[in-house]
Amino acid sequence: MISQAQLKRKRAFDVVLVLILLPFVGVPIFILVGIATIDTKKYGVFSQLRVGQHGKLFKIYKIRTLKEEEHKLGHLEKSATALGKYLRRTRLDELPQLFNVLVGDMSFVGPRPDIQGFADELQGEDRIILKVKPGITGEATLKYKNEERVLERQKDPDHYNRTIIWVDKVKINKNYVMNYSFYLDLKLIFKSTINK
Repeated sequence: MISQAQLKRKRAFDVVLVLILLPFVGVPIFILVGIATIDTKKYGVFSQLRVGQHGKLFKIYKIRTLKEEEHKLGHLEKSATALGKYLRRTRLDELPQLFNVLVGDMSFVGPRPDIQGFADELQGEDRIILKVKPGITGEATLKYKNEERVLERQKDPDHYNRTIIWVDKVKINKNYVMNYSFYLDLKLIFKSTINK
């Protein structure tokens, strides 16, 4: 299982890598935020509470991809814009999460941070997943990179997510924490860059 010393080295690696990347991606992030603001007619950064390390809640940041549209019945409905779909597909909408890594809410590699009602409700041995910071990428993230499309094909997406996908993600993420190594993190970062 991942040790305290490994957690410290993992954090040091995160800080060094984010400081290397920020000078190159800082300007593109600002440009994307500006474009998303015009595209969605709302401020281009979206934030949402997610469950982090030890079950602590934090605000995750993304480029806004959804636009609110009023339908005939008068209710508002959110849907991804054409640009938003591209940003989600390429995961460019997640670039602002470098800030989450910098401040220590997230890591480059780890379980994806979920909304309340999932990781915070883990029981028993499964709670070891909360020992690590959630990540921008990870084994479960790579396996379920087309999760939205998979769920769209289900009759009951929420039920399928909770009983099939979430159960599998817990197994994958437990295995990651139990068999952690720095080499594994490097391998998953490399896989993520070539699987865009």
